[in-house]
Amino acid sequence: MHRTDGSNRAGWRDRVGAYVALTKPRIIELLLVTTVPTMILAENGLPDLWLVVKTLIGGALAAGSANAFNCYLDRDIDSVMNRTKRRPLVTGEIRPRDALIFATALGAVSLVWFAWLVNPAAAWLTFGAIAIYVVGYTMILKRRTPQNIVWGGIAGCMPVFIGWAAVTGSLDWAAVALFGVIFFWTPPHYWPLSVKFKKDYAAAGVPMLPVVASDRRVAAEMLGHTIAMVACSLALVPLADMSWAYTAAAAGLGGWFLWLTVSMLRKAQGRTTKGPGAMKVFHASITYLTLLFVAVAVDVFLPF
Repeated sequence: MHRTDGSNRAGWRDRVGAYVALTKPRIIELLLVTTVPTMILAENGLPDLWLVVKTLIGGALAAGSANAFNCYLDRDIDSVMNRTKRRPLVTGEIRPRDALIFATALGAVSLVWFAWLVNPAAAWLTFGAIAIYVVGYTMILKRRTPQNIVWGGIAGCMPVFIGWAAVTGSLDWAAVALFGVIFFWTPPHYWPLSVKFKKDYAAAGVPMLPVVASDRRVAAEMLGHTIAMVACSLALVPLADMSWAYTAAAAGLGGWFLWLTVSMLRKAQGRTTKGPGAMKVFHASITYLTLLFVAVAVDVFLPF
């Protein structure tokens, strides 16, 4: 009788873990955090639970596909950067050909999933999200312009459109406002991480803004994007008839994050020696987005 020993089981676990790592699950989590509140707002209540599950599964497959394509295309620079040198394609745990097949399969399944189980509008938006991230950001923008994350970040905004379209079959100005929140949030979220890994990006020849510009310019552009982000979050109030509770949450969270970016700019200008470090702003950006979208979801159920 054939018996599977512990080493074989461990080998399969490692293999599966390597493929999961290709999908960058922590990024997927953040993308999905914005989808459910968007669907609740689009429905103006609790959407069908099965529809939510189908949308989240399809979104996870699509994001996993885009991230796996990114790992395949960026394996040369990933090998140079300390932050990414342990990725499966760099270590040799997964062959490039296998990663490409995996990414293509995930993408194809996600599109069929949305078209068959959700609706065509969500499927087309999903195709656009994958194309923007893989072709627009990874293949065209990332290695050519310091504004790469600004325009490439559109892909990260698409779960809002996909979630809204999954519920309504179309889009609305409220969805555009939420899209704008994430679009303007992305640079103040990602540039602090780029500051921390500036040497890595420089060694890989990737012109992230913190690599090619002064800390003062980076902080100033972060502040500008933050102001636009807060404006979009407040624009949702009239567009979606939000209550004073969401308005207070959006203003409070926006004011807090705005204060962090102003403090970062003052520190970069040498006007003070105190101020938040880059990673504090990075982590704060995740808290901001999560709480804002929680406020979006909760507001729908308030009796006023």
